[in-house]
Amino acid sequence: MFEMLQHYGPDLLTGFGVTLLSWTLGTVFGLVLGFVIEIVRRFGPSLLGYPIRAYVEFIRGTPFLVQIFVLYYGGPLLGLRLDALPAGILGLTIYGSAYFTEILRAGFDAVPKGQIEAARAIGFANMTIVRRIMVPIMMVSALPPMVNFAIILTKETVILSMITVPEIMFQTQTMMSETFAFFTPILILALFFWGFVELISRLGRRLERRFTYYLLDRS
Repeated sequence: MFEMLQHYGPDLLTGFGVTLLSWTLGTVFGLVLGFVIEIVRRFGPSLLGYPIRAYVEFIRGTPFLVQIFVLYYGGPLLGLRLDALPAGILGLTIYGSAYFTEILRAGFDAVPKGQIEAARAIGFANMTIVRRIMVPIMMVSALPPMVNFAIILTKETVILSMITVPEIMFQTQTMMSETFAFFTPILILALFFWGFVELISRLGRRLERRFTYYLLDRS
Protein backbone atom coordinates (compact mmCIF):
# COMPACT_ATOMS: atom_id res chain seq x y z
CA MET A 1 0.00 0.00 0.00
CA PHE A 2 2.75 2.45 0.95
CA GLU A 3 4.70 1.65 -2.21
CA MET A 4 1.55 2.31 -4.24
CA LEU A 5 1.00 5.62 -2.48
CA GLN A 6 4.61 6.59 -3.04
CA HIS A 7 4.34 5.85 -6.75
CA TYR A 8 0.89 7.33 -7.41
CA GLY A 9 0.94 10.01 -4.73
CA PRO A 10 1.85 12.88 -7.09
CA ASP A 11 -0.94 11.89 -9.50
CA LEU A 12 -3.45 11.69 -6.65
CA LEU A 13 -2.39 15.11 -5.38
CA THR A 14 -2.84 16.49 -8.89
CA GLY A 15 -6.28 14.89 -9.04
CA PHE A 16 -7.12 16.37 -5.66
CA GLY A 17 -6.15 19.82 -6.92
CA VAL A 18 -8.30 19.46 -10.03
CA THR A 19 -11.24 18.23 -7.95
CA LEU A 20 -10.87 21.14 -5.54
CA LEU A 21 -10.63 23.64 -8.41
CA SER A 22 -13.64 22.20 -10.23
CA TRP A 23 -15.77 22.08 -7.10
CA THR A 24 -14.79 25.57 -5.90
CA LEU A 25 -15.40 27.32 -9.22
CA GLY A 26 -18.52 25.30 -10.00
CA THR A 27 -20.01 26.02 -6.57
CA VAL A 28 -19.14 29.73 -6.51
CA PHE A 29 -20.25 30.39 -10.10
CA GLY A 30 -23.36 28.27 -9.61
CA LEU A 31 -24.29 30.23 -6.48
CA VAL A 32 -23.71 33.57 -8.21
CA LEU A 33 -25.73 32.50 -11.26
CA GLY A 34 -28.50 31.12 -9.04
CA PHE A 35 -28.62 34.39 -7.11
CA VAL A 36 -28.85 36.42 -10.32
CA ILE A 37 -31.59 34.16 -11.68
CA GLU A 38 -33.61 34.45 -8.47
CA ILE A 39 -33.24 38.25 -8.35
CA VAL A 40 -34.37 38.53 -11.98
CA ARG A 41 -37.32 36.24 -11.31
CA ARG A 42 -38.29 38.20 -8.20
CA PHE A 43 -37.78 41.76 -9.44
CA GLY A 44 -37.57 41.46 -13.24
CA PRO A 45 -40.34 41.39 -15.86
CA SER A 46 -43.01 38.82 -15.10
CA LEU A 47 -42.62 37.28 -18.57
CA LEU A 48 -39.17 36.01 -17.56
CA GLY A 49 -40.73 33.85 -14.87
CA TYR A 50 -41.78 31.14 -17.36
CA PRO A 51 -38.39 30.55 -19.05
CA ILE A 52 -36.63 30.69 -15.68
CA ARG A 53 -38.98 28.08 -14.28
CA ALA A 54 -38.49 25.91 -17.37
CA TYR A 55 -34.70 26.21 -17.02
CA VAL A 56 -34.75 25.28 -13.34
CA GLU A 57 -37.10 22.34 -13.83
CA PHE A 58 -35.18 21.00 -16.83
CA ILE A 59 -31.81 21.10 -15.06
CA ARG A 60 -33.21 19.56 -11.89
CA GLY A 61 -35.12 16.94 -13.89
CA THR A 62 -32.20 15.54 -15.89
CA PRO A 63 -29.14 13.64 -14.62
CA PHE A 64 -25.88 15.54 -14.35
CA LEU A 65 -24.16 12.82 -16.39
CA VAL A 66 -26.50 13.49 -19.31
CA GLN A 67 -25.98 17.24 -19.01
CA ILE A 68 -22.19 16.99 -19.02
CA PHE A 69 -22.25 14.63 -22.02
CA VAL A 70 -24.50 17.02 -23.96
CA LEU A 71 -22.30 19.98 -23.05
CA TYR A 72 -18.97 18.32 -23.88
CA TYR A 73 -19.86 16.09 -26.83
CA GLY A 74 -22.86 17.99 -28.17
CA GLY A 75 -21.44 21.48 -27.67
CA PRO A 76 -19.37 21.45 -30.89
CA LEU A 77 -22.57 20.98 -32.89
CA LEU A 78 -23.64 24.39 -31.57
CA GLY A 79 -20.22 25.97 -32.00
CA LEU A 80 -19.26 25.54 -28.33
CA ARG A 81 -15.89 23.80 -28.18
CA LEU A 82 -14.49 23.42 -24.69
CA ASP A 83 -11.65 21.42 -23.21
CA ALA A 84 -12.61 18.86 -20.61
CA LEU A 85 -11.88 20.94 -17.51
CA PRO A 86 -13.70 24.13 -18.62
CA ALA A 87 -16.63 22.00 -19.77
CA GLY A 88 -16.72 20.29 -16.38
CA ILE A 89 -16.67 23.59 -14.49
CA LEU A 90 -19.38 25.04 -16.74
CA GLY A 91 -21.45 21.88 -16.28
CA LEU A 92 -21.19 22.11 -12.49
CA THR A 93 -22.09 25.81 -12.68
CA ILE A 94 -25.24 25.20 -14.73
CA TYR A 95 -26.26 22.18 -12.65
CA GLY A 96 -25.68 23.97 -9.35
CA SER A 97 -27.40 27.19 -10.40
CA ALA A 98 -30.80 25.53 -10.72
CA TYR A 99 -30.64 24.08 -7.22
CA PHE A 100 -29.22 27.23 -5.68
CA THR A 101 -32.01 29.22 -7.33
CA GLU A 102 -34.63 27.14 -5.54
CA ILE A 103 -32.77 27.25 -2.24
CA LEU A 104 -32.52 31.03 -2.47
CA ARG A 105 -36.19 31.29 -3.45
CA ALA A 106 -37.19 29.48 -0.28
CA GLY A 107 -34.80 31.62 1.75
CA PHE A 108 -36.15 34.88 0.36
CA ASP A 109 -39.73 33.68 0.93
CA ALA A 110 -38.87 33.22 4.61
CA VAL A 111 -38.04 36.92 5.03
CA PRO A 112 -40.90 38.64 6.97
CA LYS A 113 -42.94 40.67 4.50
CA GLY A 114 -43.49 43.39 7.10
CA GLN A 115 -39.80 44.29 7.02
CA ILE A 116 -39.83 44.55 3.23
CA GLU A 117 -42.96 46.72 3.23
CA ALA A 118 -41.48 48.96 5.93
CA ALA A 119 -38.30 49.43 3.88
CA ARG A 120 -40.33 50.36 0.80
CA ALA A 121 -42.40 52.76 2.86
CA ILE A 122 -39.32 54.78 3.81
CA GLY A 123 -38.11 54.87 0.20
CA PHE A 124 -35.54 52.05 -0.07
CA ALA A 125 -34.83 50.90 -3.63
CA ASN A 126 -35.26 47.22 -4.49
CA MET A 127 -31.52 46.50 -4.56
CA THR A 128 -31.03 48.26 -1.22
CA ILE A 129 -33.80 46.15 0.28
CA VAL A 130 -32.15 43.01 -1.07
CA ARG A 131 -28.67 43.95 0.17
CA ARG A 132 -29.50 45.34 3.61
CA ILE A 133 -32.58 43.39 4.64
CA MET A 134 -33.39 40.34 2.55
CA VAL A 135 -29.93 38.79 2.06
CA PRO A 136 -28.83 38.83 5.75
CA ILE A 137 -32.13 37.34 6.94
CA MET A 138 -32.34 34.90 4.04
CA MET A 139 -28.85 33.53 4.67
CA VAL A 140 -29.77 32.26 8.13
CA SER A 141 -32.44 29.92 6.74
CA ALA A 142 -30.83 29.22 3.36
CA LEU A 143 -27.25 28.56 4.47
CA PRO A 144 -27.78 24.99 5.82
CA PRO A 145 -29.36 23.70 2.56
CA MET A 146 -26.74 25.61 0.56
CA VAL A 147 -23.95 23.88 2.48
CA ASN A 148 -25.72 20.56 2.06
CA PHE A 149 -25.94 21.03 -1.70
CA ALA A 150 -22.31 22.12 -1.83
CA ILE A 151 -21.50 18.77 -0.23
CA ILE A 152 -23.56 17.01 -2.89
CA LEU A 153 -21.57 18.83 -5.57
CA THR A 154 -18.31 17.45 -4.16
CA LYS A 155 -19.50 13.97 -5.05
CA GLU A 156 -20.83 15.04 -8.45
CA THR A 157 -17.25 15.98 -9.42
CA VAL A 158 -16.45 12.28 -9.92
CA ILE A 159 -18.71 12.33 -12.99
CA LEU A 160 -16.23 14.71 -14.64
CA SER A 161 -13.90 11.73 -15.06
CA MET A 162 -16.32 10.51 -17.75
CA ILE A 163 -15.20 13.38 -20.01
CA THR A 164 -11.51 12.83 -19.09
CA VAL A 165 -11.16 15.61 -16.54
CA PRO A 166 -8.08 14.45 -14.56
CA GLU A 167 -9.70 14.80 -11.14
CA ILE A 168 -9.17 12.36 -8.29
CA MET A 169 -11.63 9.74 -9.57
CA PHE A 170 -9.88 9.72 -12.94
CA GLN A 171 -6.51 9.25 -11.22
CA THR A 172 -7.94 6.50 -9.02
CA GLN A 173 -9.28 4.65 -12.05
CA THR A 174 -5.88 4.94 -13.70
CA MET A 175 -4.26 3.48 -10.59
CA MET A 176 -6.70 0.55 -10.58
CA SER A 177 -6.24 -0.20 -14.28
CA GLU A 178 -2.43 -0.21 -13.98
CA THR A 179 -2.10 -2.15 -10.71
CA PHE A 180 -5.24 -4.34 -10.81
CA ALA A 181 -5.67 -3.41 -7.16
CA PHE A 182 -9.11 -2.14 -6.22
CA PHE A 183 -9.48 -2.01 -2.45
CA THR A 184 -6.64 0.43 -1.72
CA PRO A 185 -7.52 2.99 -4.43
CA ILE A 186 -11.22 2.94 -3.49
CA LEU A 187 -10.31 3.29 0.20
CA ILE A 188 -8.12 6.31 -0.60
CA LEU A 189 -10.94 7.85 -2.63
CA ALA A 190 -13.47 7.26 0.17
CA LEU A 191 -11.17 8.76 2.81
CA PHE A 192 -10.53 11.79 0.62
CA PHE A 193 -14.22 12.56 0.16
CA TRP A 194 -14.98 11.88 3.82
CA GLY A 195 -12.35 14.41 4.89
CA PHE A 196 -13.45 16.89 2.22
CA VAL A 197 -17.10 16.71 3.29
CA GLU A 198 -16.18 17.01 6.96
CA LEU A 199 -14.19 20.18 6.24
CA ILE A 200 -17.09 21.75 4.31
CA SER A 201 -19.53 20.83 7.09
CA ARG A 202 -17.36 22.50 9.73
CA LEU A 203 -16.96 25.63 7.63
CA GLY A 204 -20.71 25.70 7.03
CA ARG A 205 -21.51 25.50 10.74
CA ARG A 206 -19.07 28.33 11.42
CA LEU A 207 -20.73 30.50 8.76
CA GLU A 208 -24.17 29.75 10.23
CA ARG A 209 -23.03 30.98 13.65
CA ARG A 210 -21.54 34.14 12.16
CA PHE A 211 -24.70 35.07 10.29
CA THR A 212 -26.80 34.39 13.39
CA TYR A 213 -24.55 36.61 15.53
CA TYR A 214 -24.65 39.28 12.81
CA LEU A 215 -28.44 39.40 12.90
CA LEU A 216 -28.49 39.44 16.71
CA ASP A 217 -26.06 42.36 16.74
CA ARG A 218 -28.29 44.28 14.32
CA SER A 219 -31.47 43.69 16.30
